Amino acid sequence: MNAASTHEDDRRLADALGAAEASTRLKAALAIGTRPGDGFADVLVARCAVEPDFFVRDMLTWALTRLPREVTVPRLVAELTSERAQARSQALHTLSKIGDAGAWPAVTVALLRDGDDEVARAAWRAAVVLVPDGGRAALAAELGTQLGRGDREVQLSLSRSLAALGEIVEPVLRAAAAHPDARVRAHAAATERLLRDPDSAFEPDLNAARRVDALGREREERLRADR
Repeated sequence: MNAASTHEDDRRLADALGAAEASTRLKAALAIGTRPGDGFADVLVARCAVEPDFFVRDMLTWALTRLPREVTVPRLVAELTSERAQARSQALHTLSKIGDAGAWPAVTVALLRDGDDEVARAAWRAAVVLVPDGGRAALAAELGTQLGRGDREVQLSLSRSLAALGEIVEPVLRAAAAHPDARVRAHAAATERLLRDPDSAFEPDLNAARRVDALGREREERLRADR
């Protein structure tokens, strides 16, 4: 196959990433990953930011992991400041799959607290993969500020990230157990169960946390009445 023919094939593959049919886009991403070339990096990263299909996005990430890190990582890091939430979340997801510790400084507090739940979840997962040993305690403390956030799936993502850090999260969970917000306490308790038993069911017991609140109020009222 001559250079002109190869270039034409590459152009067709790149164009196919924007095809109307998800199956066509999936096949194109698979083909690119099967015979990766540095010239596909930009189009793969750009497509990650807008691709609506989960399976195609997953294949795009796989294709990017097949390229040299020195080619992909700078491009993915640049996406972390994008105004498009999906660009940020997919870049974080792909960085977590590549696992290049050099990307760690780019996982900022702003991303860990991102207002978009999918971005924040991707940031939590990436942070746990990329954090150096000396930064694990600080990361645990930062992730602890997000306890009580979101619905069950968001909370499960955070709990899994915290549990992946191991015993270093225990002081964070103990502090959260005394938090005035019942949601935070319930989430912390569920995370501690997950830390102790990774196979346990994840069910933050908000009602139990609220009962603790009610008992505390009753105790305070009795003490005031006895004075």
